[in-house]
Amino acid sequence: MTTRKVDPLNELRQRKYEAGHGDAEAFKRQHAKGKLTARERISRLVDRNSFEEIDLFARHGDGVPGDGVVTGMAKIGGRDVMLFSHDASVFGGSLGEVFAEKVIKVMDLAVRNRIPIIGINDSGGARIQEGVVSLAGYAEIFWRNVEASGVVPQLSLILGPCTGGAVYSPAITDFTFMVHGVGYMFITGPEVIRVTTGENVTFDSLGGAEVHNVKSGVAHFLAETEEECFAQVRKLFQYIPQSCEEQPPAVEGTDDPEREAPSLATVIPDNPKEPYDIKDVITAIVDHGDFLEVHPFFAMNLVVGFAHLDGKPVGVVANQPKVMAGALDINASDKGARFVRFCDAFNIPLVTFVDVPGFLPGTAQEYGGIIRHGAKLLYAFSEATVPKLTVITRKAYGGAYCVMCSKHIRADFNVAWPTAEIAVMGPEGAVNILFRRELAAGTTDRSELVSEYTERFANPYVAAERGYIDGVIEPGRTRGELIRALRISIRKDRRRSPRWHGNIPL
Repeated sequence: MTTRKVDPLNELRQRKYEAGHGDAEAFKRQHAKGKLTARERISRLVDRNSFEEIDLFARHGDGVPGDGVVTGMAKIGGRDVMLFSHDASVFGGSLGEVFAEKVIKVMDLAVRNRIPIIGINDSGGARIQEGVVSLAGYAEIFWRNVEASGVVPQLSLILGPCTGGAVYSPAITDFTFMVHGVGYMFITGPEVIRVTTGENVTFDSLGGAEVHNVKSGVAHFLAETEEECFAQVRKLFQYIPQSCEEQPPAVEGTDDPEREAPSLATVIPDNPKEPYDIKDVITAIVDHGDFLEVHPFFAMNLVVGFAHLDGKPVGVVANQPKVMAGALDINASDKGARFVRFCDAFNIPLVTFVDVPGFLPGTAQEYGGIIRHGAKLLYAFSEATVPKLTVITRKAYGGAYCVMCSKHIRADFNVAWPTAEIAVMGPEGAVNILFRRELAAGTTDRSELVSEYTERFANPYVAAERGYIDGVIEPGRTRGELIRALRISIRKDRRRSPRWHGNIPL
């Protein structure tokens, strides 16, 4: 009697099918929560049929194949990426030894081959059953996040409850995406907080997508659905390179580089205290008005994001007069510094629009360390060696003028509109200090002094005479001026410092 030989190809297909389809009931529970499964998320994020899974059969002991995470390589917009996607249907997506080894493998491949890494996070944290081995796995991942920082772009999608160790890795990565009602991040959950502090708090109010996009600034993008989140990731990829060793992906410039924007001639109100929307300025200048804002709901007094100028990606930093008059505060300084350092790490030129009355005054800011936080933005702009182009649209007062990529901290091209006011402080504050005795005695006309100071100092021409700006330009021609400056400055030699690294005032 002979034993019938099993067809190896059929066996392989059967094993792959069983490993890839997992627990059908668990998948149904995931769908019932309005969430996609780990593999569904990858397939909807990346180019069609481009995902190649790695370690499909890896398991811990007699556990489930895959061990709660799907890993592999794929393409987005034709470009290679490495991915991992937590599988919440296996041990709640918790991290164990094999889980960590799979993630570590794709991270190492990403750094070795200079490919972006994307993590889709839906995890309950460390796998308690595996004890300290789980903690070791997390630490290995954190170390790799730091090693990869500034080498390859790292993106985190928060598509489930992420607690404990599961939040530290996303916090180190470059950009974090969250979906309303789906993604949560917190160090300790609501129940632990209730037991330890007596504070009653919900998942949403503790670590929901709105909390981290609006209040904490931990997340950079907010989406209503997972599909919208995937679209945001694909959009971001239009501006960022594969690694620090490559230039960002340029496209063919189809918007006239000399296109004028007549609307900019009247965008600045006659009243210097009246606000306007700096995003109207940005969209009038960049290619086709297409601007991808980063951190749109956090520290809204500063606007940051990506755009194209004549087909070349640029990072935009701009004061927002509509919010707090565009003053810099603690959160805006952190937001700007982080964005500037990302652009500098990945060869993305910086375009800065300045309308800043200064740093936000008050005890809350001083006690919170505005000096230290403001210094972060100063440090980031000073440290940056990518092309730096600056346009002063209206106010540029005091130390904030210096911080917002002035010529003195080595900007390559600085211009101002005729409406610019470059001075130590605003006319009214300056008059109050310079003529306080005369004003107290009533021997001089305050409005006349303000007018005289404005005419003498609150204009761009004193700075232009000293060479602190390269020119005063017509607002409507700003686009052409920036594109010509970018064509020149993009060729500059970027020298690396011989030191290990500076000590940014964290």
